Amino acid sequence: MTNQKEELKRSLKERHIQLIALGGAIGVGLFLGSSNAIQTAGPAVLLSYLIGGLAIFVIMRALGELAIAYPVAGSFSTYAHEFLGPMYGYVTGWTYWFMWIVTCMAEITAVGIYMTYWYPESPQWVWALMALCFMTASNLIGVEKYGEFEFWFALIKIITIIALLVIGGGIIFFGIGTNGHVIGLSNLYNNGGFFAKGFSGPILALVTVAYAYLGIELIGVTAGEAENPEKTLPRAINGVLWRIIIFYVGAIFVILCLYPWNKIGTQGSPFVLTFNKIGITKAAGIINFVVLTAALSSCNSGVFSTGRMLFNLANQGDAPQFLRKLNKAKVPVNGVLVSAVVLLTSVALNYLTPGKLFKYITEVASLGAIWVWAIILISQIKYRQNLSTEELNSLKYKTPLYPYASYLALAFLGLVVCMLGLESSSRISLYIGIAWFTCIIFSYYIRRKEE
Repeated sequence: MTNQKEELKRSLKERHIQLIALGGAIGVGLFLGSSNAIQTAGPAVLLSYLIGGLAIFVIMRALGELAIAYPVAGSFSTYAHEFLGPMYGYVTGWTYWFMWIVTCMAEITAVGIYMTYWYPESPQWVWALMALCFMTASNLIGVEKYGEFEFWFALIKIITIIALLVIGGGIIFFGIGTNGHVIGLSNLYNNGGFFAKGFSGPILALVTVAYAYLGIELIGVTAGEAENPEKTLPRAINGVLWRIIIFYVGAIFVILCLYPWNKIGTQGSPFVLTFNKIGITKAAGIINFVVLTAALSSCNSGVFSTGRMLFNLANQGDAPQFLRKLNKAKVPVNGVLVSAVVLLTSVALNYLTPGKLFKYITEVASLGAIWVWAIILISQIKYRQNLSTEELNSLKYKTPLYPYASYLALAFLGLVVCMLGLESSSRISLYIGIAWFTCIIFSYYIRRKEE
């Protein structure tokens, strides 16, 4: 493994790691993408989020095994390089970089859209440029500043969802805000029943669910800069399952109980409607602010992770060596700046076509995440196979129900890919994915031939 302990600065404290893990599990996919998932599956979308959450928990436990044994900044790329071969490390590193670049382009675009809520006459591209400059600067100052921003961004999202759970629970079970009329659970089985869209509905919704969980693996990238990875990473990863159940399944449960599933998304954000019910007149502005911070958080994480991934690829000899440069704060400055320059293209697109940008962003990003998650599982399986019985018994952190859980999680990822191919609206992402992997594998062999 590439030794990065003497290079990158271990400044991320336990509270940073915990909130980064929480923030990674709560994103724009919940605040905005949940309506689409509900329309696809009906009330049974709860099963989609729960099954997806179980698979993600297994993936995170597998990542924890590797990250605690090898706490490096390159994470999945390094593990793929070590256990599966140099080509897999190359493809995984560049795919993860590409995934976050695409995601950040969408998030920067979203920032521009959200800001025009308050400033409707302002150019969308100006806000996108300001967001990119701000996040790039915060990442160059030092990793602890990144951790601090993520801490507060995550806290805003968490407080909002807790408010939804408390207020929504009060409306559902005690009739608060509805003159004592208790809504109960009837909306879960009315309007066509729990499986209103059939048994295929929850399966088709898995694509949207996968996108909602995108970014949760970011905790693996922080391993190279955590103050005490053996202590902080297990605590953060162990909490992934209950976070998903409370914040995702819990929030969707409350929304489905409050409103008929076939009306959700047609009358505005469920979060806004819920807060309006108890007389919070500025609810739309509050939720717009929360979603804005979620987009900024994702952009901040994207700049962080792409910079580290380029740094790791350079360490492996899979990217130009100037990307290994660290500034005084021990930040891979050139990796961060190169990613920021690439992201400037999204600012240009916001200027040229602000109204019709990135129609297929979620599917393309989901495909990149699926590749990375699959590589984590396969690397863990290969890692385990190389250990002696004594080494297996001495593992500090283990995935429960191994190897069955790991294979089932791989099957889940395969199912999501199949769903991408079945839906004509998302099939384009598979074509883009095939083109991407063809190009990146071709570039690997061209690069090796030139060496």
